[in-house]
Amino acid sequence: MIGCFEALVAGLRRRYRAVRTSRATAAFFANPLNVVGLVIVATLTIAAVFGPVVAPTDPSSQELANRLQPPTLAHPMGTDQLGRDVFSRLLYGARLSLGIAVAVTAIRLVLGTAIGLLAGYAGGLIDELLMRLVDVQLAFPGLVLALVVAGILGPSLRNVMLALAVVGWASYARLVRSSVLSTKEREFVQAARLMGVSRHRIAIRHLLPNTIGPIIVLATMNLGTVILGTAGLSFIGLGAQPPTPEWGTMLSTGRHHLRGAWWLANAPGAAIMLTVLGFNLLGDGLRDVLDPNHDTPLEKPT
Repeated sequence: MIGCFEALVAGLRRRYRAVRTSRATAAFFANPLNVVGLVIVATLTIAAVFGPVVAPTDPSSQELANRLQPPTLAHPMGTDQLGRDVFSRLLYGARLSLGIAVAVTAIRLVLGTAIGLLAGYAGGLIDELLMRLVDVQLAFPGLVLALVVAGILGPSLRNVMLALAVVGWASYARLVRSSVLSTKEREFVQAARLMGVSRHRIAIRHLLPNTIGPIIVLATMNLGTVILGTAGLSFIGLGAQPPTPEWGTMLSTGRHHLRGAWWLANAPGAAIMLTVLGFNLLGDGLRDVLDPNHDTPLEKPT
């Protein structure tokens, strides 16, 4: 009898989770802006993965006889000052930009989560020291600090990745710490302590899972921010160097031909704008769904 009761309870729990998940999914797709963000991010991902396969030409192939050609069927986004296909360079740039964004965001997430978890759970002097370090890092504007770090290390994409990773982890640390501080005094954590569960296991099994939702939202929005920062540093010459097909470098080159060849700057500029917009919209939608204190209505507003 007890076994049947436990099986019934387990089945009800699974059903409740399935219903909750379906409601969250329905709430996400009920907002058109969330769908727009998801479509933009999915399109960018497909372009980054399959772009080199469908690209019309090699991004570094030069045809000086076809330089500065306007958009045509052969070159959907025209050619640049060296006769290179802008559409092909844009597709290769999508893979480069998205790869850098994922790598930098992963470094920020791991470093910031570890520091925030340690500070929030340990408390005391460790918490004070780590939070003062976070305050010092947040006292400087992120892009300005990344500019200084990249300028010291020298112009290259690797140095841009290091610079952006160094300046962005503090937000994760503060977010995780606040979540841990509100969770570690709850009943299930106290019960685990009374049962003799180790501090390491409590932190990994009970505290860390409760920070996943806010971390996912922040990481999603950070992807767009990193792409924008990478393009900005490349635009001023501290990131990718020619002939690398990076969006910021393409935008920097195209600004010299705004009157005669408008597509050179508009194509990468539009790609950057849409990418950042897509990640911001997707992050807003995930925040509404993953926030346990936010109950998104399924009815459309009138």
